[in-house]
Amino acid sequence: MWNKAIEDAVGKVRANMERFGTRFPHISTDGVYQLNDNEDWTNGFWSGMLWLCYEYTGDEDFREKAIETVKDFRRRFDAKIVLDHHDIGFLYSLSSKAQWIIEKDESARQLTLEAADHLLKRWRPAGGGYIQAWGREGDPKEAGRIIIDCLLNLPLLFWAEQQTGDPKYREAAIIQAEKTRRYIVRGDDSSYHTFFFDPSTGEPIGGATHQGYTNGSTWTRGQAWGVYGFALAYRYTGDPLFLETSRRMARYFLTHLPEDHVAYWDFNAPIDKDTYRDSSASAIVAAGLQELLEHLDEKDPDREYFKQGLTDSLTSLVENYSTIGEEAEGLLKRGSYYVRGGLSPDDYMIWGDYYYLEALMRLEKGIKGYWYER
Repeated sequence: MWNKAIEDAVGKVRANMERFGTRFPHISTDGVYQLNDNEDWTNGFWSGMLWLCYEYTGDEDFREKAIETVKDFRRRFDAKIVLDHHDIGFLYSLSSKAQWIIEKDESARQLTLEAADHLLKRWRPAGGGYIQAWGREGDPKEAGRIIIDCLLNLPLLFWAEQQTGDPKYREAAIIQAEKTRRYIVRGDDSSYHTFFFDPSTGEPIGGATHQGYTNGSTWTRGQAWGVYGFALAYRYTGDPLFLETSRRMARYFLTHLPEDHVAYWDFNAPIDKDTYRDSSASAIVAAGLQELLEHLDEKDPDREYFKQGLTDSLTSLVENYSTIGEEAEGLLKRGSYYVRGGLSPDDYMIWGDYYYLEALMRLEKGIKGYWYER
C-alpha cells in the first residue's frame, strides 16, 4: 500500500511540474492550486516535494526543477520578498538546506545560513527573549506573540549552530522551544495556537488563537506542530523535557481522533456531518510520530501505542483521503487552511501533501526529510 501511494504521489508531482511551471502552489480552491511567484510562507513545501521525489527516483528532471526553485529562493532572499515573518525555516529548510543535505552544494549552504541570520532578526531580547511570529518590531498587534508553528522553523537555527559553531543560533532556538513548552502547551497536554507576553518586560499575558475555534480550544494543526517540533528539538538538544512533551502531545492527538483516525480541524469544534477535517494535521503527525519513535527505547511501554497510531492514521490517509488513481493536482483531500476566515476550509494544502509524502517515504524508504543532517 505504501509503495502504491508513493508511486501515485510521484506521478502527480511530475505532472504538476508542467502545470506549475516556474510558479509555486499555496492552497487550493475547488481542487486547483493557487499559484504565486514565490511570495508566500508555503513555497518551501513544493521545493521539498521535488527533492523527495528526486531522492526516491534519481530522476534528473526532479533534481533540475528542485534546483530551479532554490535559485528562485536566492532571488527572493536577495530582494527580501515577504520575509518579515518567522516561517523562514519552512522556506529554506526544504529548499536550499535540502540541496545541501543531498548534494553538499556550498552555495546552498551559504543561502541557508543567510536565512538563519534573517530569522534571528525576529529575536526580541526583552524579558528573556522570544522569536516574534508576525509583524515588524513594535507592531502593537503582534509584539509579544509567539506561535506553536515556529517549532518547525527552529531546526534551521539548530542546524546553523552545527555548521558555524556560533552558539547564538542554538541559544535562541532552545529559549523559544522552552517558552513554547511552558506557555503554549497546557497542563492536559493540549495546546494554544499563540501566546502573548508583555513585549517590554516579558511578563506572560495569556494564550489565544488565530486559526483555531476559540482561544481555549486546541487547533489540531497546532497540536501537530508540537508533536513533530518537540521531537526535533529533542534530537538537537537531548533535553528529555522536549521528548516528554512530544510524547504527551502525541498521545493527546491520537486519543482525540474520530473513528477513522484523521483529525477534524479543531479538537473542540462542534462535530456534525459538515464539520471540516484537516488531513494536513494528521499528515504532520504521521511524520512526527516516526521522529518520536526513533527516540524511544525498544522497551518503552508507549512504543506499540504510537506505532499503531501511526499505522492507523497513515492507512486512513491513504485509503480515505488520498487522490490515488484520480486526475488531481493534490495528494490529500480535506485539508483546511483557515476555517474561521473562510480560506480553503476543505481542499488540498501543499504542506499536507509534503508531510504525507515525507511520512510515506520515511516509513517505506528511510528518506527522512530535511529538518536535520543525516
